[in-house]
Amino acid sequence: MTSDISIVWLGTLASLFAGLATGVGALAIFLVRTITHKLQDAMLAAAAGVMLAASFFSLLLPGLEYGEQITGHTWSAALVVILGVLSGAAAIYYVHQKLPHEHFELGREGPEASYIRGIWLFIIAITLHNFPEGMAVGVGFAGGDVKNGYVLATGIGLQNIPEGLAVAFSLLAINYSRFRAYLIALLTGLAEPLGGVFGATLVWLAEPLMPWTLGFAAGAMLFIISNEIIPETHHRQWKIMSTFCLLAGFAVMMFLDATLG
Repeated sequence: MTSDISIVWLGTLASLFAGLATGVGALAIFLVRTITHKLQDAMLAAAAGVMLAASFFSLLLPGLEYGEQITGHTWSAALVVILGVLSGAAAIYYVHQKLPHEHFELGREGPEASYIRGIWLFIIAITLHNFPEGMAVGVGFAGGDVKNGYVLATGIGLQNIPEGLAVAFSLLAINYSRFRAYLIALLTGLAEPLGGVFGATLVWLAEPLMPWTLGFAAGAMLFIISNEIIPETHHRQWKIMSTFCLLAGFAVMMFLDATLG
């Protein structure tokens, strides 16, 4: 069994590598002149599928198992995890309401902040998206389950590659140079290790709360998927394609969890 302190370090480092995958995807900005809206929707939908599967197989199911071990009852474990899911979604919703931000296509959300430049609104939105992912990776190492943490980090890292590409090209579309667009896309991925530190430390400090914490991380990601990514990929004419790309991403993550977890 890995020690508690090393779990925090593993969660932090794993979320850092997952976040750096954003920079790997953004490298394509130096090789490709442009990407179509259709391809962007496909990539983001596939990323949503990975996140969806990660929420279920790497967070919710382990949360239920830990909950049953701690409480001794399936029903009480389910209630604790459900409370965590609702808490995580509510927390991300609250932050979204308090911080102005701007999405790829859906425009501005949150309170008015005309004094904040559009690029910062965009960066805030990506950070709000990436923090729950990093937190999920950190929480994934709960109870010393290193294998589950690695699988979760791998899945989140894979979905960060197309996300980094989409971020970089979105910045390029508003007249940022390729180098600046790449640098900003890379930096947005660094929100993930911040989330990883938070999630891993939360589990370390309050191990009996693991079922709630795992549910919290899942709820935060599910909110992002439903409130942001799916609407982003379904407001144009490629809804069916986006749906099947989401299913493909879900299948890839499920396969990783089944074979490596």
